[in-house]
Amino acid sequence: MARPAGRRDEIHATFIRHVAERGYELTNLGDIAGELGMSKGTIVHHFGTKAQMLRELEENYMRRQLSAVRRMWERLEAPQERIAAIVYASALLHVVDRDATVATQREVVQLADDPQMREVRKLRTEMQELTVAELRRGIESGVFREVDVELTTLQIWGSLQWMWVWFDPEGALRPEQVGASFVDLVLGGLLLDRLPVARLADPKGPIVTAVRECLEESTEVQGT
Repeated sequence: MARPAGRRDEIHATFIRHVAERGYELTNLGDIAGELGMSKGTIVHHFGTKAQMLRELEENYMRRQLSAVRRMWERLEAPQERIAAIVYASALLHVVDRDATVATQREVVQLADDPQMREVRKLRTEMQELTVAELRRGIESGVFREVDVELTTLQIWGSLQWMWVWFDPEGALRPEQVGASFVDLVLGGLLLDRLPVARLADPKGPIVTAVRECLEESTEVQGT
């Protein structure tokens, strides 16, 4: 019997969900095969190893994120708006791309020394460098106070990477609210003039709208 089109994508999507729910170490190719009604050999035929499946997950996810951020940069110009956008995106991804977001966040150090993960590390560095650049631009333009931009970038991303541990998008708080709280905390400590914080941390404001649209557009493009 012929396998339906997109079978490889179905396997990978199931793998991503298992990693999000159980973690990489507890994700078993046999369980995935059983769930999808196929042999384990079919999965090996498509991907080779479980590690390759993780590499594809990480690389595809980072490319989607970077694509979305570039779209955001076209719509948002001020450094404080761009920093807010990065924060909102991290929260909204828990709805727009939930399984992949949780899977990548909980396995951020997995295969960190694997030579095959070089491209993933490069993409992660690129994302951090975009943050560094906006922090520097904000300082140089007199919008942000003087901070160690490298350290601040690590603090921002370090906080956002742990969101999967405690944030339940089906709970009482919506991702826009969580993002707004982070924006208030981050930009409240960066801005020399705190007056714009209320606008930037508005969960119903135009920045949130732009971020959501850019994330959805990037996800749709990558999925075609």
